[in-house]
Amino acid sequence: MITSGSGRCRVWLKTEQIGKDRLYILGGGETPHIGGVVIREPGKGGRTIILGTHKDHLVLEPLAEKACEKYSATTLVVGGIHIDDASREEIETIIQNCKELMKCI
Repeated sequence: MITSGSGRCRVWLKTEQIGKDRLYILGGGETPHIGGVVIREPGKGGRTIILGTHKDHLVLEPLAEKACEKYSATTLVVGGIHIDDASREEIETIIQNCKELMKCI
């Protein structure tokens, strides 16, 4: 597991290789959850499932796209990050922390 940030804005990423394919679980904040699911297949595009009104797909999709392209493998990314009453600054910090995690894939 890798992490980025601290306190309420800390995010983490777990990786599992399943044969040639990749599974990533992203979480963080005060209450990690499943707010979205993104799957990408090399050369075939993919799908995004958004649960409820969550916006987690905004950070899940770039992770899936990067890993799919880098490893030429089917990639599934699932997860969610939640902070109660998050400020715009905290949301931006979380997005930046997720970008830092992407550098490690």
